Amino acid sequence: MNKRFLALTTAALLSLSAVLTGCGGSKSDSKVLTMATNAQFPPYEYYEGDKIVGIDAEIAEAIADKLGMTLKIEDVEFDSVLTGVQSGKYDIGLAGITVTPERQQSMDFSDTYATGIQSIIVPEGSEITSVDDLMADGAAYKVGVQLSTTGDIYATDDFGADRVQEFQSGADAVAALTAGKIDCVIIDNQPAKSYVAANEGLTILDSAYTEEEYALCTAKGNDELLTKINGAIAELKEDGTIQSILDKYIVAD
Repeated sequence: MNKRFLALTTAALLSLSAVLTGCGGSKSDSKVLTMATNAQFPPYEYYEGDKIVGIDAEIAEAIADKLGMTLKIEDVEFDSVLTGVQSGKYDIGLAGITVTPERQQSMDFSDTYATGIQSIIVPEGSEITSVDDLMADGAAYKVGVQLSTTGDIYATDDFGADRVQEFQSGADAVAALTAGKIDCVIIDNQPAKSYVAANEGLTILDSAYTEEEYALCTAKGNDELLTKINGAIAELKEDGTIQSILDKYIVAD
């Protein structure tokens, strides 16, 4: 074969390969919306068999549908949800994430889609009967939290790092509580209800630790995606989709 012809043919094939790679190489081109979550947070995200379900999973699916995209959910540790979104590894994060001034410095947030309450789980008959007992002068109760959550942030600020024990998941914190290794667990109210229902001898204090709002997070400066997501959230609020998802998983007491 003529060497000149061979060289031209090879160059043409390489150029075609580059074009094809460029057409299918990015998430936006393939219309995949990658969501990071921590699927140990019922009813917001948890497993049913091999599938991740829950409030956040369904809301993300509805948003993806509005954007004409296919949702892909990645289950990682909660701290990795935040860092992965910040670095651009994941497009969005939904994991019962609360908007805080500190988090806003490193990532952007959508409009809120749900409100939450941080609750306190204690063993039945505990000396801890209110938030005031934890705040009292001289109190030395050990508080369990999930690493990098707002429960972790607020408890560390209120009680000091020496009184706060961090766990990779809420389930791990509750297991430590039932084993008597800590005195209480601070966690979002809806997961708290699930953990108490699944573990005999635990109860939730009547007084809330704090109230907060949940939002979806994206990488800092990803304005185009965030604008589209906020538009989808507005439509899903307007047509009642988000409320119906919340009502499906959260039954009024």
